[in-house]
Amino acid sequence: MARKASEDDLLAPLTLAVGQEDLLLDRVVQQVVAAARAADADTDVRDLTSDALQPGTLAELTSPSLFAERKVVIVRNAQDLSADTIKDVKKYLDAPVEEITLVLLHAGGAKGKALLDAARKAGAREVACPKMTKAGDRLAFVRGEFRTLGRSATPEASQALVDSIGSDLRELASACAQLAADVEGTIDVAVVARYYTGRAEATGFEVADLAVTGRTAEALERLRWALAVGQPLPGITFALASGVRAIGKLASAPRGANPGQLARELGMPPWKIDRVRQQMRGWTGDGVSVALRAVAEADAAVKGGGADPAYALEKAVVAIARASRAR
Repeated sequence: MARKASEDDLLAPLTLAVGQEDLLLDRVVQQVVAAARAADADTDVRDLTSDALQPGTLAELTSPSLFAERKVVIVRNAQDLSADTIKDVKKYLDAPVEEITLVLLHAGGAKGKALLDAARKAGAREVACPKMTKAGDRLAFVRGEFRTLGRSATPEASQALVDSIGSDLRELASACAQLAADVEGTIDVAVVARYYTGRAEATGFEVADLAVTGRTAEALERLRWALAVGQPLPGITFALASGVRAIGKLASAPRGANPGQLARELGMPPWKIDRVRQQMRGWTGDGVSVALRAVAEADAAVKGGGADPAYALEKAVVAIARASRAR
């Protein structure tokens, strides 16, 4: 049996990320790629889905190069690999190639367990990426985010953030980063309330609800009221992003699933599932992409990248409303 790689060894020959939490899986990939490019700026990165890794593909990707370049090969949904491709991967694990880092993202569970066992036997660096279904886990995640960002947050503030945003880890991470960037000193419950709960939440999410249903004039009127009464601009961009993301998440969910099942899978309360279903009419995948780009541009402007943040928010609201009527 090969010696197990240290969890800190980002350039171990094999990294195995196990779980179904997309944010954590993506972070594993990002960390490995960043470490490889720090060692060699010309690192070649190949990011593949399971259906793209056919028999023979791995041997081709890991064949020796004349330039001995560093390479990172990422395989997503490794539990779905075909039996023949799994044989290729197992063969590779017996004799991994120097300067190549293989990253396998595996959902865990019974499907593809033979590959999981082989990777562990080969001494893979393993990172757990489980779904955070318990409120306590999400609270620990938020506290960890603030520590990683080098910021101090009170326990009450962390709990308030979880209560305000819910179970979506990406949105929780985004909120932590936003607060860390925008607030000086200790982040307390009053700061969280100012950004994400109470009146700020009502106003920001009212703007978002109107925009995603194509009611441009009403959304702009509500936005101008929010600006007039001094609502924090980052809270408004957060609400807009949340509204559009919710539509994108529900649009990609299995058809016919009941609200309770979707609530568990998507991290939304059942009442929100019903509301977003009503808001989805007229939306397309391209529309969601356009709207998210518009929100990202507004967010950059709000954080100092634009001369007129209020105008940038108005543009985002108009773009979202138009995107909702793209069909």
